[in-house]
Amino acid sequence: MARLGVITDGISREFEHALDVMREHGLRYAELQYVWDKEVGDLDDSQIGRVGDLVRQYGVQVCCISRHNFAGMGVGSTEVGGEAHSRHMDALRRCIAEAKALECGLVRIMSFRKEMILFGSGGAEAWNVATGAWEKVKALLGPAVELAEHGGVTLVVETGNNAMVTSGWLGRKLVEEMGSDRLRVLWDPGNSLYCAEPAFPDGYEALRGCLAHIHIKDLRVDIPKASVEQCRFGTAHMAPYFEDIARALDRDRFSGVVSLESVYHPVDGSFEDGFRASFPAFQRIFG
Repeated sequence: MARLGVITDGISREFEHALDVMREHGLRYAELQYVWDKEVGDLDDSQIGRVGDLVRQYGVQVCCISRHNFAGMGVGSTEVGGEAHSRHMDALRRCIAEAKALECGLVRIMSFRKEMILFGSGGAEAWNVATGAWEKVKALLGPAVELAEHGGVTLVVETGNNAMVTSGWLGRKLVEEMGSDRLRVLWDPGNSLYCAEPAFPDGYEALRGCLAHIHIKDLRVDIPKASVEQCRFGTAHMAPYFEDIARALDRDRFSGVVSLESVYHPVDGSFEDGFRASFPAFQRIFG
């Protein structure tokens, strides 16, 4: 079965406490997003050293460095070498350095801000398509991919619900057109529900061969009402897909990590409470 992990700040931003809870639940793979008072990529050398000491002490492995690199940036207003792009490239360099220091092979990137219609025909190309947006996002990500190639890490572009790459189909298209073995997909099938892509078989089959890391959560989406509700694992719109995804990962001998993204909390409860409520079903299905 798949290797199981968790995004640690979904338990707590107090890293040692998150590791305690991981050990309690038998988890060995820690995905780093926010640690203590900083987003990953902003840790100083002493903090990186402390993270390294703690993961060795607790016997866990860092599976992904997950800063929000290139998130929320408009492709039309961003240029390679411009101030905003350069700032995110600098952050990516720090993430790659942290990944190497922590013996982690994956660094997450996002794919800028969503343009709703990227392709079309029969008149849509004139009236509806965000002309040039797809080619532009590839140009903007080109320097990041080159940086990863030189740095010896793999970038994983997440299927985001507010990003240019929202679906497994688009993730595969980006990987194939960029043409680098240092770019793969971080699949978040829950996010892809918000672009109406069924997680299985559609999303999964689209990503076979270019899938490197997975985020799993459960949620209810209401696109007409522009609403998302995070839910206890196994109780909402992703629940019908979990067993099929787990069987497919096992069949295909997926070698990456499936991270529980603990973004649910009960009413008047904490995210750690949400993690504890969700973990048993997550472990039963994917463990």
